[in-house]
Amino acid sequence: MTESVSTANNLLIGEGVTFTGSIEAPGKVSINGKVSGDLKADDVWVGPQGSLRGKVQARVIDVHGELFEDITSKEHMVIRHTGQVTGVLSYAELEVERGGRFQGDMKQV
Repeated sequence: MTESVSTANNLLIGEGVTFTGSIEAPGKVSINGKVSGDLKADDVWVGPQGSLRGKVQARVIDVHGELFEDITSKEHMVIRHTGQVTGVLSYAELEVERGGRFQGDMKQV
């Protein structure tokens, strides 16, 4: 039996790609390139080579790279050991691995 993984409504911004503008995606957004602008998605994954700068709203955010400015995680936010988050963070639940960095203001909602 094979298991299928749905990629419908998902977006991948690959390494070496630069995007400026607004993104609204109902699924998962994976960022390995550089994004500047507003992002609204269900699930955001910023890879080790990824950089995201702007107003970010998501249910779940997982940061291995860089995330800057105004961030809202409605359910769960993870800053991995390679992750760096700078700005204003609103979150329901926050997890920071040893080595992960945060600089700015945060509030639990």
